[in-house]
Amino acid sequence: MTHHLWMEEEHHAFGDSVRRFLEDEFQPNREQWKKDGLVPKDFWKKAGEIGILGATIPEEHGGLGLSRHFDAVSFLEQAKIGDSGWGFSVHNIATHYITAFGTEQQKAKWLPDLASGEKVAAIAMTEPGTGSDLQAVKTSAVKDGNNYLINGSKTFITNGGSADLIVLVAKTDPSSRSKGVSLIMIETEGLEGFAVGHRLDKMGMKRNDTAELSFQDVSVPQTNLLGLEEGQGFYQLMRQLPWERLILAYSALGAAQCALDTTLDYVRERKAFGQRIMDFQNTRFKLAEAATKIEILAAFVDQCLAELDQGKLTAEKAAMAKWWSTDVQCEIVDNCLQLHGGYGYMNEYLISELYTDARVQKIYGGTNEIMKELIARSLDVD
Repeated sequence: MTHHLWMEEEHHAFGDSVRRFLEDEFQPNREQWKKDGLVPKDFWKKAGEIGILGATIPEEHGGLGLSRHFDAVSFLEQAKIGDSGWGFSVHNIATHYITAFGTEQQKAKWLPDLASGEKVAAIAMTEPGTGSDLQAVKTSAVKDGNNYLINGSKTFITNGGSADLIVLVAKTDPSSRSKGVSLIMIETEGLEGFAVGHRLDKMGMKRNDTAELSFQDVSVPQTNLLGLEEGQGFYQLMRQLPWERLILAYSALGAAQCALDTTLDYVRERKAFGQRIMDFQNTRFKLAEAATKIEILAAFVDQCLAELDQGKLTAEKAAMAKWWSTDVQCEIVDNCLQLHGGYGYMNEYLISELYTDARVQKIYGGTNEIMKELIARSLDVD
């Protein structure tokens, strides 16, 4: 098991609490929630009660006021049980947007309910025609008296059907690209003109409530603009994307560890040609490679987390973490599935879920091709 140098007694204690919670509340229900296509609101509230959702939310706004390391612990524990369907990571990112850029009134209004699980958050960035190009979004927010009138559509939205609060990426100045983007908070309950489309049928992440959203003349108060100024949305997105990409990296790390652990259990028991699968040299070499790459990945993302805490993590290094971690995850999971043989292709085995869930990691949060472009740009400087 990977050892993280930054983990102290309080991190281990918090991790034990998260692990017990997932074992008691998540594991008995994982198959049913997979069939349902979502994690119910009651589970969110239970997660809020033990402090998972509000770990890094300031104490004055209902949280525990801890460092991001405690969120990293939660992401690792979730990934280590082989789950990526519970949309806690997106909920967490939304709270960080509000904490970083919201006014005091906005923080007081929204953060306590996000910390307690009374409200579930989503982030609506992607549109059917834009993909990773956030400057090109078409969803518009036009001033209408003291309100914004919002029109447009979003797709691939995690927590889309469950969300009570959405961080919406919209154009307040359609004539501009980056300077025309703003973040507007959408409170969905009883909101006229807002609609959730059908839940999207995905290859993996079956417990994840992913949906299309549409906005037709949706009216929200101008006080729902995140922060005080229009046109700051792209800047706000760029400031928070490094954390989002580190979350993906820690999730990749935990999933790779889960794949290794479940495969070790399998190859120690399963026999072929009169010996354990574990006793074949190819098996031992593949597992040795996986264990080594997991250790290297852990050291790198831990370094990135330390730099983020110090305000020194660059966009290109966060891109490196996102690209390389998800590539390593997919490679390890694929090799581990191969060691399961035909059983690895059966849905009753955890490695099958790990495999189908892993593939999207190279796509969302900015495709790995975009990550490489960001890294290359940083190199092409005199």
